[in-house]
Amino acid sequence: QAQLVESGGGLVQPGGPLRLSCAASGITFSTHVMSWHRQAPGKERELVAVITSGGRTNYADSVKGRFTISRDNAKNTVTLQMNSLKPEDTAVYYCKAREWREYWGQGTQVTVSS
Repeated sequence: QAQLVESGGGLVQPGGPLRLSCAASGITFSTHVMSWHRQAPGKERELVAVITSGGRTNYADSVKGRFTISRDNAKNTVTLQMNSLKPEDTAVYYCKAREWREYWGQGTQVTVSS
């Protein structure tokens, strides 16, 4: 019954911002490590950003300084604020929750193109 639903993806021009959200249900959200991952065509899925239950964060080198992950335990949501987007950020972005088990969202497409 656990479910993660991403939203906010779409087409954006290089340099622009985009905010992705992930709404969780069916889990004790506050105890889970939440993360964002992405997969571009022909490439492996990679970790983009992670935030622990205590609010500690980490980022892939490729997005550090441009992306910010945050969580709102009252709303059971995790957000990825993406700024200064580059064409190489184009990918399907996935939300993940993990405690003892691991849950994945369905993904949302982000396309950075002029």
